[in-house]
This record gives sequence, structure tokens and C-alpha cells, in this order.
Amino acid sequence: MQSPVLSREEELYWLALKLVPGLGSRTSAKLLDRFRTPQAIFRASRTELEGAGVSGAIAQSIASGCTFEDAATQQEKMAQCDAVAVTIGDPRYPQALREIFDPPVLLFARGRVELLQTICLGIVGTRRPTPYGLAVAERMSGDLAHAGLTIASGMARGIDTAAHKGALARGGNTVAVLGCGVDVVYPSENRKLAAELAARGLIISEFPMGAVAFPQNFPIRNRIISGISVGVLVVEGAQYSGSAITAKLAIDQGREVFAVPGNITSKLSWGPNLLIKQGARLVQDWNDVVAELPPESRRHLIAKGRKQLLGGEDATLGGDQASLLSEQAPELCNIARRALSTLQVDAAIHLDDLIEKVEDTSPSELIAALFELEMLGLVKQLPGKNFVKVW
Repeated sequence: MQSPVLSREEELYWLALKLVPGLGSRTSAKLLDRFRTPQAIFRASRTELEGAGVSGAIAQSIASGCTFEDAATQQEKMAQCDAVAVTIGDPRYPQALREIFDPPVLLFARGRVELLQTICLGIVGTRRPTPYGLAVAERMSGDLAHAGLTIASGMARGIDTAAHKGALARGGNTVAVLGCGVDVVYPSENRKLAAELAARGLIISEFPMGAVAFPQNFPIRNRIISGISVGVLVVEGAQYSGSAITAKLAIDQGREVFAVPGNITSKLSWGPNLLIKQGARLVQDWNDVVAELPPESRRHLIAKGRKQLLGGEDATLGGDQASLLSEQAPELCNIARRALSTLQVDAAIHLDDLIEKVEDTSPSELIAALFELEMLGLVKQLPGKNFVKVW
């Protein structure tokens, strides 16, 4: 195995290999098996390369060294945003990812690269979730991160974003796998989240610096989400959605598949409900996931939890809302209590409708009560003056 830190010249060769047009992960891996290093691949003759199973056009591209100029540009872009290259020979490269059918030979990484060596769980779902889906993703992610798992997702709108935020809110670890360059923020509204992930978590991608988020990139990146994870949890998604593709990849890779059941009248529940019918583990709380992990992973999480306790950290998972409400009971006014009992977890209620339902109160009093509940983490405001109870 090579040393974790590549010399600038070694890195240049790896990047040049990555940028060869038409050279995919499997062929790159074959060449590395045959020639051992990127330097040796570029020193090989066109005949030797073709003998190793490479097409004439790709062999010509390698022999001409045409990608070195682009590789030097990539190095400059990496330096500008503190990105590093983690190659398949690097000891920091996740062992689980090495074992999939077509592991990427190089990952671009920004942030805490050591998270690649932690136990990851993928959480995926629709880009247009219901309030129920958002609440579940954020709660599950936070609880599982607090239990010691690193949450892996794709930083897309919806469930992915909720999963990352849930983990970060509980002080947990999270990894974002992008379908674009690690220096590109997609979607653009996640700029703040991307900055937080680069500082407190990890952002990785097999796509070069500056690569745009083309639609065809996302199924390709999904195999990495499942590949670095011990299992994948699907929260909401249609029957043929991206999350369903990730679940299939997880099954192909021998990973555990988990699903949160949903309302049978909602199309967004078709994906997870179908997965449960097909044998995925039904998940109602964090323990349903942890109980199904391999014994070695469970032992690691137990040891980590014990270490937290001995270190004086709070290693208990958040209780249900009733216990939280009882702790805050003296502080809650009567209007806040009535508003909380009216609000629902799985359906947003507009402010105007809430004013009608919570009787004998003025709009200003109700707004003050909702603000109080938001500050206590019991209520969440959604766009358009809609409110839901936090699960």
C-alpha cells in the first residue's frame, strides 16, 4: 500500500489516469493490476496497453500523455479548496468500497478524510418529501449518528439534505457523495450545508474538480453511497426513483436494506413499502437498524458509546416528544400547549387554519406561542407559513 500522502508528481499521474477519455473504473483497475502504478501505465507502449485489454483509441490517449495538462489544472483547483486525492491504494480508502464490482480508482475529498474509515449508513429518499418524510429522515439520521454511525447521503434536495442536517444537529458524522465536483455546490441552495460539511463532515466525489451535475452522474454516484455503507435506509421515494436504484445497488453489493414504511395512499411510500414486501427491514426507530448490523459493527458502536460515557458525554439517544414536553412543561403557556396538541407530525397546517383551530387566542399570541415552540425544538416552520410538530 502506498503512503497516505502522495507526492505532487505521483498525484499528477493519478489525476492524468483518471482524466483519460473513455477509461472507466474497471479498465483502470485492470491496468493498475497489470502495471501496478499510474507511472508504469504511462510508460507502457501502445502495444502493451492494447495487450492489457485497452482499445486502440484509449491506448493512444494514454501513450500521448494528453491529459497531463488537465491534471495540472485539477491540482490547482484542489489546492484552492483544500481537496485531496484518495486513491484505491491509499490506506484511507474504504475497504468496503474496494470490494464492489467497479470501485472508483480515485476519490476527490474535502473535509475529514478519516470518516472514510468509520461505519457508514446510507440514508436516501425523494427530492420532494412530505413533512412526514422530512421529520423521519432528520430524526432517524440524528439518532443513528448519535449512536455512532456516520450518515452517508448525496446532498440532494429533500431527504438527503434532511439526513445530513439531522446528523450535524446531533454533533454526529456525515459524508456527502456528490454527482459533480467537490468544489461545485449542487443544488445551489445547499451552499451553507456544503460549507458545514466541508468543515465538520466530509464531501467526496469520483468526478473531477469543476464537473457539472449531469443527470447521468447520479446513478453512478449512488453505487458509492451504498458501497461505503454497511446498509442503506430508504425513507420516501417512488417505485422507480433514485432511492430505489440505490437500494438495488445495495442488494447487489451484499448490503443490508432498510425502509421506513409510509402512508399506502401516497406515491412516495410505494418505494419503501415495496422494498419491505420484498424483504427489506422495516424501521420504526434507530434500534431497528443497529440490531441488524454485523456483530463486529455492533461491538464497535458499543465500545464507542462506552467511551463517550466514560468521557462524560451524553451518550443517550433523544427520547420521544412526550418526555421532552414534560421537561419543558413549566415554561409552556396554555396557548402553546393547545397549539402543540393541534399540530401533526405527518401533515403541515397553515397558520390561518391553526388560528381557527386554536380557539380563544389572537393571531399575535399564537405566533408568539409558535415561536416559543420552535425555540424549544417542538415545532418546525415550513415554507409558506406552514407548521408541523417535530417527531
